[in-house]
This record gives sequence, structure tokens and C-alpha cells, in this order.
Amino acid sequence: MELGKTIEEAQIELPNGEVLDLDELIQIWEEPLEKVFPTKTKTALNDVPPNILSNKTCNIAPKNKLGAPRIFIPVFPGTNAEYDVAKAFEDAGGIPEMVVFKNRTGRDIEESILSFEKAIKKSQIIMIPGGSSGGDEPDGSGKFIGTVFRDPRIKEAIDTYLKETDGLMLGICNGFQALIKLGLVPYGEIVDMNAGRPTLTLNRIGRGQSKFATTKITSKLSPWFNKVNLGDEFLIPIAHGEGRLVASDEVLEELMANGQIATQYVDTNGNATYDIQYNPSGTKYAIEALTSKDGRILGRMRHVERNYRGNVKNVLGNVNDRIFEAGVEYFLK
Repeated sequence: MELGKTIEEAQIELPNGEVLDLDELIQIWEEPLEKVFPTKTKTALNDVPPNILSNKTCNIAPKNKLGAPRIFIPVFPGTNAEYDVAKAFEDAGGIPEMVVFKNRTGRDIEESILSFEKAIKKSQIIMIPGGSSGGDEPDGSGKFIGTVFRDPRIKEAIDTYLKETDGLMLGICNGFQALIKLGLVPYGEIVDMNAGRPTLTLNRIGRGQSKFATTKITSKLSPWFNKVNLGDEFLIPIAHGEGRLVASDEVLEELMANGQIATQYVDTNGNATYDIQYNPSGTKYAIEALTSKDGRILGRMRHVERNYRGNVKNVLGNVNDRIFEAGVEYFLK
């Protein structure tokens, strides 16, 4: 039975000739609970983030090309995206290895640290997936992972991995939060925390956001973006409560000059924005992804691993920026 016909206009035309405006209907539907569960945030009229397009390009390559690279995927209590990223890397031609961090007893912790250290030493890619590690405790997202990675043995293994091998690192959502807390993004090494460093904190709206968001590739510094072009836009889901990047304008200007701001949230015209409809975190400079200064370490909020198998339907736009393929092909002969 035919219920109606799709038309180009954003409206519903009833059989009696009455026309209902869809935007008006949505406003009427949302209005009763807007004061209780707000969906919008206020933004100063003149507060507009810069549109970034960096001329920095990727100028690094591994010293030795390999066969399929090994990918170390640490799994913490609360991690929930490990199978998706493992499958994405596997489909791209890599060899993923998930290692669970066990913390029920002191012996479990000791054995887990040794397992992590061993996995780091034999891997070419370290990928920290999303979730809520340790229930986002102590005191905020990513700090459980950060605490583990600051163990002297793991810290030394990471330091050697970054300085003496050609390894890449990737952190998505909770993984990005961990990279920020550790200083691996944007500094390229594990550093002590201080008040002047960038951090990720609660979304401006004060609660979690789960939706699709469009971002633009604003820098090609990182080999993780070797499969896309500068200015390309991708529609990919986000799901986080602490994705708002906070940093001083001085720090942000330096990151922009270095080409470390990899992607920005943009509106339907391709412009960076603070409008919560398009920038769900309210993050400064509309930043969605950052890299280390050499581009080898990438941290981002969006869950591109949820799109890699073409499982997103009825969504207009490109939904795969091919970072998993780029990471694997970086090492292939």
C-alpha cells in the first residue's frame, strides 16, 4: 500500500492540500524538553573557528619495507571497539593482536605489563581503541590507559618504539583521550602533565553525543591520510562524552602552523564551525583529529572503524577515509 511520495522540498503535503514544514515540525517536537535535556548550545555570534588547509605533506617512510605489519591492540576493562579495529586492520592486510590488560590481582597486572611490553617490541603499529577504559576513571577519560602506559617498562618500550623503529600509533575516541593525557599527541613522546598542555574535556553541552558528523581533511602531514586528498570531507559517527579539545590560542596556532591539526568539523558548506549540529563537542578550532609533529601518531574522536565494511546505509556522503589501509600500506613492500 502506498503511503506517500518523496518530494524534493522539506515538507509534507497532505491530501487535503495542507502543507507542513518539516523544520517547523521538528522544532515543535523538540521544544517541550529543550530546557530539561538541551540539544543546543549558545555560541557567540563572532566566535568563528578558522578554516584550515595546511601545505604540510608527509615526508616520512619506514627504513625497511615489510610484509604485513603487526598491530598491537591493547584491551582494557571498558574497551569496546577492539574487534572492529582488529577486523578493519585485518581486511586492510595487517596482522592484529589483541592483548587484554587484566587487573583483578597484582599478579594479573604484572603479567599484563610484561605482555604489553612484549607486544610493543614486535609490532609496527600500536592502536588504542575506543570505549570507557576503567569506567573513565580515575578522574576522567583516558587516564586509566595513561596510568598503565606510564609504567616505567611500558614507557621505555614506547620510547624505544618511537625513537628507534618506524612504528605508527593510532588512538580513536578513548584512545585519543589517552594519547592526549600521555602527551604522545601532540608532542610525540610521553611527557609530564601540566596546565599548559592541550586536553580533552566534557562536551560543551555537558553530556555524551552520538551521531554522524562531517569532518574535512585539513593536513596531509600524517601517513595515516595517504589515501585521501586535502579538503576531502567524510561523514563518520562519533560517540563520546569528553571530546572537547581545550588549549590556548597560542598552542593552537603553533599546532596549525606545524600542520598537526589533521581534520576539522565542518558544516554543509565545508566551513569549520562551533554549531553543535555539526561540531558535537564544541571543540576549539573545530578540531576532530591531531597528530604528533612528525605525523606518525594520530589521535581522533570519530569511529571510522564502524564504517569500514560498508555497514552504514541511507547516509549521504563518503563514510570511509581509509586510514586502516593507509597505515598498513605504509609498511608494505
